Amino acid sequence: MVQVRVQGLAVVAQEVAPVVLLREETGLRRWLAITIGAPEAQELAAAQEQVVSARPGTVELILEVLSAFGQHVERVEVTELRDSIFHADLVLSDGVRVSARPSDAIAVGLRAHAPIEVAEDVLAEAAVDVTVAGGDDPAEALGGDPAESSEDQIRQFRDLLDEVSPDDFRDPGPA
Repeated sequence: MVQVRVQGLAVVAQEVAPVVLLREETGLRRWLAITIGAPEAQELAAAQEQVVSARPGTVELILEVLSAFGQHVERVEVTELRDSIFHADLVLSDGVRVSARPSDAIAVGLRAHAPIEVAEDVLAEAAVDVTVAGGDDPAEALGGDPAESSEDQIRQFRDLLDEVSPDDFRDPGPA
């Protein structure tokens, strides 16, 4: 398994569903784009920002139920890509694995401050190249400097998205 970081959420074009962008922490620094639904994108954004609601949402409820049973999320694993569909597991403190959609698993993982990992064969098959005009590192454009203002980070992220096309997220098909 390869540890990744959630780099952000994106809507590449109006007719394309949102994607969550994951980036390998070390090594090749590959990117993985997983298409998700709009409600899932909202939940992921809230989880990434650690937004606290007056009443717990589904992700918070899952964590509360796990806690009531003496469990916590050890890590999230994106385990496979089968028939162009990503699959993920929540790995609990006792080793039990719970199958989940990647968007839900990542949201739970972000709320639980758990590591997110992707199987090497998934990255080998589905990683995409992301480049920014001018040769800048896309990770820096998405939030590399903590002192940078949120508006600057959002502007740079939008600039990055201008360079990406929907074809970058399509399944390349059999090799």
